[in-house]
Parts: sequence; C-alpha cells; structure tokens
Amino acid sequence: MTNCYSKEVAEDLLAIGAVKFSPTDPFTWASGIMSPIYTDNRMTIGYPQIRSNIADGLVDLITKNFADVDIIAGVATAGIPHAALIADRLQKPMIYVRAKAKDHGAGQQIEGAEVQDKKVILIDDLISTGGSVLKAAKAVQAAGGQVLGVVVIFSYELPVGEQNFASAHLTFKSLTTYSQLIQAALTHGDLDASQIATLRQWRQDPVAWRA
Repeated sequence: MTNCYSKEVAEDLLAIGAVKFSPTDPFTWASGIMSPIYTDNRMTIGYPQIRSNIADGLVDLITKNFADVDIIAGVATAGIPHAALIADRLQKPMIYVRAKAKDHGAGQQIEGAEVQDKKVILIDDLISTGGSVLKAAKAVQAAGGQVLGVVVIFSYELPVGEQNFASAHLTFKSLTTYSQLIQAALTHGDLDASQIATLRQWRQDPVAWRA
C-alpha cells in the first residue's frame, strides 16, 4: 500500500515528533493494547506545509480509488480538519460523524450534508484495529449513505485491523504505513536493530506482545 506521498509523510511525522518510540516502556492504548509506538497525527494540523501535503496526498488517493464520491466525511475528532481541507479541494459537501449521537439538542450523530443515497468516503487520522472508523461507517450506512471506503494518513498494518475491515466488507487506503515509518526511522538512525526487531514483532500480534 505505497504511493508517491508515503515516504515524505512518514518523514514529516518523525520530524515533528508525532511518532514516539518506547520499546522498553510501552504505551497503553484506549483499547488496552500495549504498544512500543504511539502516533499523534493531530500534531500535523499545526504545520501548514505538512497538513497541506497530507491533504494533497489524501485527495490523490480519493481521486484514484473513489472518484465517484459524493460526500467527504470526517471521523470525530481527528479526521475533521483533514476532511474539511479535502472537501474544499474537491468542492464536495462535507459531514462529520461523532462517536455517538448527542444527548441534547437534535441528538444528531452526523452533522452536515444529507447522506441518504449518497456515496461517502470517511477520513480519519489513522487505523489501528479499525474500531472507531468502522462504527462511524455503520452510522453513515444506518442514515442511508453508501460508504465507498476509508482514507487515512497512517495505518499500523495490524492483522486485526485488516480482518475487521474484511468483516465489514470495506476497504481502506493510507498515505503511509507502519512499515514505511519504521524504515524511515531506521534510515535516519532513530532506532537500532534490536528496537526495530521489537517493533516488527509487536505488529504481528500486539495483543499477546509484552515489553
């Protein structure tokens, strides 16, 4: 899953400190998975050139793979700013999808354009297990929209994520990947061989992995 933006985006994420490696003192994700790596793509919106390059890359993925899209959807919260940039570049309607419906006001989970009978692409910052973005996809489908697929900045390439997307009968495209990120870190001397081995081992079975 490579593209002309893959290497540059991986290097940009490393350059701004959006990626943190800690093989011996791992991070704990919201899902409970322990990980030797943490990626915070929210940082990219603070760098105009980097966020613009990411938007160009996401637009490229969409036009090449989902050219008949009607609506650009941002997954709350990290996908919203990138979706806004993409919708503007493509001159498409936009929505954003909350994790759950509001418990006040109109009680909406989806805000923006009407999705009934429309072809929708979901935008998020990254995919690990795919849980949050697939919930957003179900919300769009429940509202009558057709989800063409998901486009993200970064994928951890976890087997469980790929399995979850296969079960949902959805596809995703990412600008850059875990493999590309590790290669960039190795090239720049950010990690030694033993750390690289740990990171590659973790990706094969993150649930069973221990530091």
